[in-house]
Amino acid sequence: MYLIAGLGNPTKQYEHTRHNIGFEVIDALAEKYNITMKEKKHKALIGKGVIEGQKVILAKPQTYMNLSGESIVKLVHYYKLNPEEKLIVIYDDISFVPGNLRIRQSGSAGGHNGVKSIIKCLDTQKFIRIKVGVGEKPKDWDLADFVLGHFNKQEREDLEGAIERAVEATGCLVNGNVAKAMNEYNKKVIK
Repeated sequence: MYLIAGLGNPTKQYEHTRHNIGFEVIDALAEKYNITMKEKKHKALIGKGVIEGQKVILAKPQTYMNLSGESIVKLVHYYKLNPEEKLIVIYDDISFVPGNLRIRQSGSAGGHNGVKSIIKCLDTQKFIRIKVGVGEKPKDWDLADFVLGHFNKQEREDLEGAIERAVEATGCLVNGNVAKAMNEYNKKVIK
């Protein structure tokens, strides 16, 4: 069984912001694989189902971004999962233009507070991540204002393709094909 967690902030105020792209990928997975996301458990909105023949739990932590680890660690412990093998975290990354993905098996938080929280709570940097590019912060902008802001029309179009590719990559990852997923989906689609 895999735990697939998309990071974001709860409440309508944050819907469709850069920081909530993880939630959007979870919603797309739930739609594609007919997984109902209604159960509230372990500080998360979760849904149980099957993706590409593998049992999964989809999760959208409801703790707000900076405390994401509180929910993730509860889910990992409750379902007795090895996070290094059975956890996939999907989140926004300002290092890539909107539309590009980066899959990694481990690494630092790279300044992302949600990932910092997960690393701290799990006491490991080793878990699979799908980073979805949301664009680089403009020079004179505050980082919080940028990641909590909305996409322009072109960025939104590019993001729709990235969401679809993140869904496909997740299907590849749950079948243990990490190297294949990295080779296929880490390619720059948009320059």
